[in-house]
Amino acid sequence: MQHKKLNSSKSPQSFKTSRWLILVFLFAGCHAWSQDTTRLSLLFAGDVMGHDSQIAAAYDATKKTYDYTACFQYIKPYIESADLAIANLEVTLGGPPYSGYPQFSSPDQLAVTLKDVGFDALVTANNHCVDRGKKGIERTVAMLDSFNIPHTGTFYDTVSRLNDSPLILEKNGFTLALLNYTYGTNGITVPKGKIVNLLDTAVIRQDLLKAQSLHPDAIIVFTHWGIEYQNLPSKIQKDLTDFCFAHGARLVIGAHPHVLQPMEWRKEKNQFVAYSLGNFVSGQRKRYTDGGGMAYLELSKITYKPDSAITTIDSAAYGLQWIYRSAEAHKNYYIIPVQPGDKAALEIVKTQTARDAYRIFVEDSRQLYKKHNKEVPERAGFPPTPPPAEIPTEQQH
Repeated sequence: MQHKKLNSSKSPQSFKTSRWLILVFLFAGCHAWSQDTTRLSLLFAGDVMGHDSQIAAAYDATKKTYDYTACFQYIKPYIESADLAIANLEVTLGGPPYSGYPQFSSPDQLAVTLKDVGFDALVTANNHCVDRGKKGIERTVAMLDSFNIPHTGTFYDTVSRLNDSPLILEKNGFTLALLNYTYGTNGITVPKGKIVNLLDTAVIRQDLLKAQSLHPDAIIVFTHWGIEYQNLPSKIQKDLTDFCFAHGARLVIGAHPHVLQPMEWRKEKNQFVAYSLGNFVSGQRKRYTDGGGMAYLELSKITYKPDSAITTIDSAAYGLQWIYRSAEAHKNYYIIPVQPGDKAALEIVKTQTARDAYRIFVEDSRQLYKKHNKEVPERAGFPPTPPPAEIPTEQQH
């Protein structure tokens, strides 16, 4: 290979011009290949239930309408603080007559309020999604579409599943693929032609392959699984989690047990699982069921060039929320965020009985997470939430 020898007889001006051109070239090259880092915050919440007592609490007898605003007023800043927030809608929007357990059908206003407080997508495959039969599935899909709420898990027919699954969510330059499955439908047969995603590993594998072909920055699998009221995941949950990770999922989020189960951030593999987030809002009042957890994650994406990027989980944390039911005649429900020093709860919850229940939930939850969570601490720096409205003072008992 021949090497051209530099001509040392060049004039100083010529040398300066050449050096300037080299610097311009190097700057342009560095700019063309410079790294671009973007970030995305995610929040996942558990079961959104609609028991009879919740429906009654939301009813405004004067206006003869339903209003869930008060229920979510204290938790709203937390949901809004995330770039993307996703929850499990464990009711149908099947229309009247409205009812809770065992065949749920909630007023449409529940979904509208979920959107208003900051939820960006809902998953609908769960054991109650067929409670109102064919009409329930169809109307739930139609109502969520009419409110412009992205959703996945149940589908009008096979064509809509083919076109709309996985659900693609785009925010802050990120593209996420969301899949959702349930272990079953309480023994109710899925109506002919309607589609409910079931926890079938063959189907999940094909869905994950399809999701990967779309080249998202991360794939999320939101599962409805596990044993009700058990605080630790079953072997099936663990095996399905590993299966999803092995076939391309980055995040696995669980619901159904109605109590908290641990979270794991597998840093070395860049993976995260929350086995059960418990109840986000519910009429259940038994110990362990009267609250839930929210999973917070921060993703970062480093783009080296248009077709090359690396997405990583930068941080993972949990936040707790307790469901407060006042003793007044209207029996309102309020989702209370757990803050350091119990500030929010002490300002809102007035009776000693309710405060004791709150503290038991917080202590139980923190003990569970401290013992079994892996690399997922409690989130610090909650946004302030001064009570926007006065809750009627309860009678002391």
